[in-house]
This record gives sequence, C-alpha cells and structure tokens, in this order.
Amino acid sequence: MHRDRFYTLSASCPDRVGIIARVSGFIAEHGGWILESSFHADDVTGRYFMRIEIKADSLPFLLAEFRDRFRREIGEPLAMDWRISDSAVKKRVVVMVSKQEHCLYDLLARWQSKELDIEIPCVISNHDTFKGFVEWHGIPFIQVPVNADNKAAAYAEIQRIFDDVRGDTMVLARYMQILSPELCNALSGRIINIHHSFLPSFVGAKPYHQAFQRGVKLIGATCHYVTSELDAGPIIEQDVIRIDHSDAPEDMVRYGKDIEKTVLARGLRYHLEDRVLVHGNKTVVFR
Repeated sequence: MHRDRFYTLSASCPDRVGIIARVSGFIAEHGGWILESSFHADDVTGRYFMRIEIKADSLPFLLAEFRDRFRREIGEPLAMDWRISDSAVKKRVVVMVSKQEHCLYDLLARWQSKELDIEIPCVISNHDTFKGFVEWHGIPFIQVPVNADNKAAAYAEIQRIFDDVRGDTMVLARYMQILSPELCNALSGRIINIHHSFLPSFVGAKPYHQAFQRGVKLIGATCHYVTSELDAGPIIEQDVIRIDHSDAPEDMVRYGKDIEKTVLARGLRYHLEDRVLVHGNKTVVFR
C-alpha cells in the first residue's frame, strides 16, 4: 500500500479501441501520476474492466472536481460504470455475527493491528454472546433478535442502523441467518458473506457434514456478495485444504475455520481496496 494519499478509479464499459488512451490521457492532461493500473477485456461479454491508482497531490483539483470532470469527459461518452475512492477516507464496516467467534475474532485482531485500516462503527448480532468481547474493543454492540415472527421488522432495523452509522460495507462473519430480499437489494454489492463451503458445492447448512458424506478430498470456503438467492451471489475469493478418509466431520469443521478466516479477510480487503468489479453474477478481481 502506498503511503501517499491516492485516488482509486475502478470502471467497466463496453469494449472498444482507445479506452486506455482516453483514460490515461485524461489523467496525464491534468498532471496526474499513475501509481498502479490493471486492465481486463472479457471477450465473451464484450466488456472492458480497469482499476487505476492516481497520486492525489499530483492533480490540480480536489476529488469532487475530479469526479465531475471525469463524468463529463470520460464516463458518459464511454458509457462507463465507474467510481472513484479516496485512500484518506476509511471505509466503515458493520460486522454481523451470531454464535461462532472465529471470523469475528480474526477481523477485530486485524482491525486493532491496522492490518485492516477501517472503521467499525458497530457489531450487530442476533445473540448477546459476544457483547462483552466487542465492547472491550471499544466498539458498540447492538443486539437485534431475529425469529420467525419478526424477520421483516428485524431486518428493517438492521438497515436503519447501517444507514445511521453511515456504513459502507456489511460483513457477515458467520451470521447464521438468511437476510431479507429487501435488505439484500438495498445494499446490493455491499454485503459480504463467508460461506463454509467451496461454493457452488454444498449450499446451505452443515456443508462440512455434507462433504463428509460425499467423501470429498478437498474442502474449502467462499467469500461472496450476498444476493436474495441463497449462497449464489458473485464470488470474490475462495481457498481449499486437502483432507483424507481419516478426517471426521469435526476435523473438517476445525480445518475449515482457518480457511474461512483467511478467505474472508482477503475477500474483504479486495473489496475495500476497490479491486472487485461485479459483472452479472461474476467478478473481476485485480489482485
């Protein structure tokens, strides 16, 4: 990561000749210093993807004017989907958890050490299991009980809290509830889940037990965006570990927890650094 402040432009548009020239030319015309750039052309969909980091103090204007000029001169003429973020503005991540601790513990450790340089305005849970642990870190803990009779109201309350704390991203750190379609749609592309399975295999509950019954030789974890379709959102990151016939389901659960922590941390980092561009139900990830 660069020490100097920088802006990150991430964008996609219909593929055509001259896209890089137009964008880099626009930056160069204003004295912009490109620190890092990545590009990808998808021959199947005819879509072009890019991510560019620009040294902030190399430009003669502030970010608001940069956005306005880029929109008029590049974004609209090239029919781009684009965003520009500022490295000086920390992303605000709301963490959701139920009763399993390993992903929550890992995220808070990375946050405390500034390995994840983010703000965590609150942790939300449907149980009070981790109230003391979270508050010990100086982070507000909010319990929103969820049951069969109050789901609509509970998820409306969660969305209200997210909006009130000005959340940028919601992370389901083993939050073992199915979110409402309304919440998924309202925060499309902003909710990240860790699923304890190498999706699309073994969707739903107890995937390690399903894997044991199937006799697989690899188990894994999947970090993905949440959509209203269960465990079917665009995949950000995955990893696997090899097992054998001697491993019981309990062993697989234990191995899986290590994978889940690292896969969630990597996927969240890619998202926060604007390295993930979603196209349909797939992603382009510039590592």
